[in-house]
Amino acid sequence: MLIPASSTEYLHIPVTAPAGVDLTGRPVDIAVVAHSDSPESGEWQAAEWADGDARLLIGPGATLTLARGQYQVWVRVDPDGPEHITRPSGLLLVT
Repeated sequence: MLIPASSTEYLHIPVTAPAGVDLTGRPVDIAVVAHSDSPESGEWQAAEWADGDARLLIGPGATLTLARGQYQVWVRVDPDGPEHITRPSGLLLVT
């Protein structure tokens, strides 16, 4: 995904739930990091659900403001049951 640094918009992350699991009522977090390691606890931002996607408002004046660069995007959600899902979700280029 490509976003100009001056733009404020939602970053949408598609999330596929395990069979028979409804994630929409569960808390969801997104991390946008400039390194290749898994995000640390302070790098996660509370996100929200929108039409089956997790989303986070990014850009100037938003939840997360990013400088120009390349970022790894992660999503995590904790459904009912034994699973705790954390997944890399692609690259974000901020120009």
